Amino acid sequence: MEKLFHSVTLDKDKCVGCTNCIKHCPTQAIRVRGGKATIISQRCIDCGECIRVCPHHAKKARHDSLDILKNHPYNIALPAPALFGQFNHMDDIDIILTGLLELGFDQVFEVSRGAEIVSDATRKLLAEGKLKKPVISSACPAVVRLIQVRFPHLCDHVLPLKSPMEVAAALARQRAMAQTGLSPDDIGVIFISPCPAKVTDVRLPIGNDCSQVDGVLAISDIYPQLVHKMNHLDRVDPLCKSGLIGVSWSFIGGEAAGLLNENHLAADGIQNVIHVLEELEDDKLTELDFIELNACAGGCVGGVFTAENGYVARARIKRLRKYMPMSCNRAEDIGDLSTLNWSRSLQENPALRLADNVPDAMRLMQEAEQVFAELPKLDCGACGAPSCRALAQDVAQGLAQKTDCIFLMRRQIQEIATRLAGMEGFVPPTEGET
Repeated sequence: MEKLFHSVTLDKDKCVGCTNCIKHCPTQAIRVRGGKATIISQRCIDCGECIRVCPHHAKKARHDSLDILKNHPYNIALPAPALFGQFNHMDDIDIILTGLLELGFDQVFEVSRGAEIVSDATRKLLAEGKLKKPVISSACPAVVRLIQVRFPHLCDHVLPLKSPMEVAAALARQRAMAQTGLSPDDIGVIFISPCPAKVTDVRLPIGNDCSQVDGVLAISDIYPQLVHKMNHLDRVDPLCKSGLIGVSWSFIGGEAAGLLNENHLAADGIQNVIHVLEELEDDKLTELDFIELNACAGGCVGGVFTAENGYVARARIKRLRKYMPMSCNRAEDIGDLSTLNWSRSLQENPALRLADNVPDAMRLMQEAEQVFAELPKLDCGACGAPSCRALAQDVAQGLAQKTDCIFLMRRQIQEIATRLAGMEGFVPPTEGET
């Protein structure tokens, strides 16, 4: 059985069982039982939607702290391009990169450099006709995991290239080894992330056996200390080595625009992503070459680890990139282009299956349909399941009872009350009486 890790966790002490989260989970991975939410681990894709909507802050995401810098004698910061939009009145990315050095890192390597390499490689693959169209971006790990769980027939449409984070991490480590003479184990490569899905992707990489990243910091966690360092810089080093294409990956449409191909679609927000995937599954988008999808509204700038409103951050990044070159990095920079490929193909996650074998699955499906026929089809969530159909499936699998539905319970109580009322004044005969 595949090992599981999730960055998104539940604090049961803060959970009040309000059912807000079950309505927004894209894979129906949450139930409320006994007045507390529970997360079905096999279904969770760490998109962070439950973190956004929980009014009691019962959902949170794990990430590393700056103490992780103590684990290696030499540390490299990998800032996501979304970081560049977090600061007011910012007109120079080098200020942010120099601030990271002051924060304790020995070197900075922008993930936007990896993004430009991936863009270039994707353009080449599209031109060669080697990809099944429309190609779905693999940059957002939450979207890729969503496809594995809910849209497995689309797995072969997903771009089989490593993410910009992984490409940047491999290059950064390689160059640091050449510069310092240190061994790979002495170099810590730390990603500064806008979202929890990347934490999971480092622990359980998609398409690869292991990650080149040693730890993940949340943008919001280091933000106050980074601002302080940036406000007290004695100098600003010329560190930025990426262009407009790479930095634009921070918001929706940036990756697709980097392909220099107008025949694309870009959608953000998990519900919009689901609608696009449904259309694609129904063969309605066959005329497109490329589809960029991002689970967070606005793109990575809208991640739950960010410190600034995503739309404000996007506007700032657009101003920052105004005088940047188009691109500073090419696919050839990584050497052998085959190293950009995934080491294994994308496979279905069968978490939504009712059973492992077809006969049992068919039997459970029939039982679920029988239960569903009795339910009110209101999808109110009061039962602790996200929909009536989800409750019916839970009942068929022995994970819930029909009377968890308050409408069925009320009907049952009314029937009992009617019977009791009909028995009023009736005295059953004692033994021996006729």
